Amino acid sequence: MQYLVDAYEHRVAYKEKKKLLAPLPISDDMKATITSSKREWGTNWCQQYSILFCRGLKERRHDYLSWMRITQVIATSIILGLLWWHSDPTTPKGLQDQAGLLFFIAVFWGFFPVFTAIFTFPQERAMLNKERAADMYKLSAYFLARTTSDLPLDLFLPVIFMVIVYFMAGLKASAMRFFLSMLTVFLSIIAAQGLGLAIGATLLDIKKATTLASVTVMTFMLAGGFFVKRVPPFISWLRYLSFNYHTYRLLLKVQYDPVPDILMTSVPLDNGVTEVGALVAMIIGYRVLAYLSLRRVKASNG
Repeated sequence: MQYLVDAYEHRVAYKEKKKLLAPLPISDDMKATITSSKREWGTNWCQQYSILFCRGLKERRHDYLSWMRITQVIATSIILGLLWWHSDPTTPKGLQDQAGLLFFIAVFWGFFPVFTAIFTFPQERAMLNKERAADMYKLSAYFLARTTSDLPLDLFLPVIFMVIVYFMAGLKASAMRFFLSMLTVFLSIIAAQGLGLAIGATLLDIKKATTLASVTVMTFMLAGGFFVKRVPPFISWLRYLSFNYHTYRLLLKVQYDPVPDILMTSVPLDNGVTEVGALVAMIIGYRVLAYLSLRRVKASNG
C-alpha cells in the first residue's frame, strides 16, 4: 500500500499537475477577441446611465430619507429657529448674531454631505470591480449616475431646513433673497459632496478617509472667515480652498447689500461672482479628481 502511495505522489501526481499547469490551446480568433481593446457593451452609454441612475435612487432613498435623518434635520432647524427667534439686524449685536447663524448654516451643510459621500466608493468597491470585470457598464456611466442620483435626495432636506430656519430667525423677508440663499446652500452642498467623493475615491479606506475628512472640514471651518477675520498672510490661501468661506460670504451678500463694515473680512465683497465661480470650480474639480482616482484603481487592479 505504501508503495502505491509513493508511486502516485512521485509519478502520477506529478504528471497530473503538469497537465493542469499547461496552458490551454487558444485559437487565433479567440486570441484576437481577448487582446482586442474594444469592448462589446450590452447597451449604449445613455441606457447604462439611466439604469444605474434608477438603481441608485432605489438603493439610497431609504437611507437618505430615513425618519432618523429627517427628525435630525427638523429638530436642528427648530432649535436654531428658537435660538435666533426673530433676530434684529438693526443693532450691532443682533447683526453679529445673524452672521453667526449664517456661518452655522454654511458649516452645517458643508459637514453633512462630506461625511455622507465619503462612504460611497469604499463601500461599493467590491461590487464595482465585479461588475466592471464583467463589462456590464462603462466607468463614466457609473460615476455620473452615482453622483447625480444623490442630488435629488441631498437637496430635499436642505429645503425643509431653510424654510424653517429662514422665517423663524427673521431673515430678510424677500422671495428673491430666500431663493438666492437656498441656491447658495445648494452650491455648498454639491461642492462638499464632491470633496467627500474625491477623498473616498482616492483612499478607498473608510477609516483613513474619515480621518482626512475630519481634518479637512475642521480646517475649512476655521478658515471660513467667521472665527478669524484677519488671517496671517502666509496661511491666508487656505480660505480660498474652503467652501465654507465662499458660502458664508455669499450668504452675507444675499442678506445685507451692502455688507456692514462690522461683518467685513479682510477681502472685500464684490457682486458675488468670484464666490460662485469658486464653488463651481470645486464642484467640477473634486469630481474630476474622484473619477481619475477610480480609473487609477481600475488600472492597478487590471
